[in-house]
Amino acid sequence: MALSDGECHCIMVYMTTTLTLDKAGRVVLPKPVRDEMQLRAGDSLELESSEDRIVLRPRRGGVGLHQKQGIWVFGVGEPIPAGATDETLRQIRRERELSFMGNPPTRRPRRKKSR
Repeated sequence: MALSDGECHCIMVYMTTTLTLDKAGRVVLPKPVRDEMQLRAGDSLELESSEDRIVLRPRRGGVGLHQKQGIWVFGVGEPIPAGATDETLRQIRRERELSFMGNPPTRRPRRKKSR
């Protein structure tokens, strides 16, 4: 999306094509559509069917890393408190300073989530 003189100039991919079901009932979305919709392997799609129409929509509400206007964004579903982001930035900067001084920080092992 480019802005000039307050106007938005967007390129939208509109495609009409025929898809074929395989024996397992799967279809492959064309690459230009996957790219435009920023779909990757493992992404979820919502399916809506009525009469003679099938509509697929990306499910964007979950937690995950996605691109938004060309920038990678990690969505958590709710705002992160400013104190948490400030503390994380302080920790990253301190680790970087230690690394520059030749004292790489020792990381604590992550705790495994219980199932």
